[in-house]
Amino acid sequence: MRWQPAELLATRAESATARTLILRVPGWPGHRPGQHLDVRLTAPDGYHAERSYSLAAPADGDHIEITVQRVEDGEVSTYLVDALPIGAFIEVRGPVGGWFVWTPESGGAAVLIAGGSGIVPLASMLRARRKSANPSPFRLLYSVRTPEDLLYGDELAELRRAHLTPVDDQSGRVCLLGEGASDEDIELFLAYTRTAPADDPRPPGRLTRNEIAGLALPPSPSVTCYVCGPTAFVEFAADALVSAGHAPAMIRTERFGPTGR
Repeated sequence: MRWQPAELLATRAESATARTLILRVPGWPGHRPGQHLDVRLTAPDGYHAERSYSLAAPADGDHIEITVQRVEDGEVSTYLVDALPIGAFIEVRGPVGGWFVWTPESGGAAVLIAGGSGIVPLASMLRARRKSANPSPFRLLYSVRTPEDLLYGDELAELRRAHLTPVDDQSGRVCLLGEGASDEDIELFLAYTRTAPADDPRPPGRLTRNEIAGLALPPSPSVTCYVCGPTAFVEFAADALVSAGHAPAMIRTERFGPTGR
């Protein structure tokens, strides 16, 4: 892989601390949902800073998207979220990773479990699934602190208004009607851990083992589980999936924090 110039074409605010960057990378080789890339910033004095970010959307020619969550005292994330102007160039290298991926051509049924900004690579998988004719069932369990921290909130709200049918008002599950999909192909479950909307039937609290076992697809050799988020969250969710009967070989994890990306 080599470093390539990437021009910032547009941005989209996802929350008060997160921003999606739409970049143009001439000659981009394409990528698979779930992959990430490296970003390099260079200061006038030649100092380099590098970070890795998940790709937030399926491949679209030479256009790519990353969603960056500002990290306290983060020199790269703070600049990308708050200061990088339209028309500016950064350097990128990728795509990276071949294990934590799902594609419409070869992917089957999937359980997606996200903690916080761990939703980013899973959103790429979900978007690829909805754009394709692949009918494989998807279950997305998304744990987030508050409604204000929800990433892709406008997109999820639009899906609710345009394509969603309640599955169970008591559980909080909703059905996403994808293009050409049946009304039970994709289900979304939101777990707010600190503050929930007033009309949310689920009280605030961490995602539980029982919720993971009850809301995920049943264990099967044809079901792959993808878990992304902070290290402690990923370890808990993966262990809960194993306890629910999912084979460790069918659980793929991507983590960030002190011991992960």
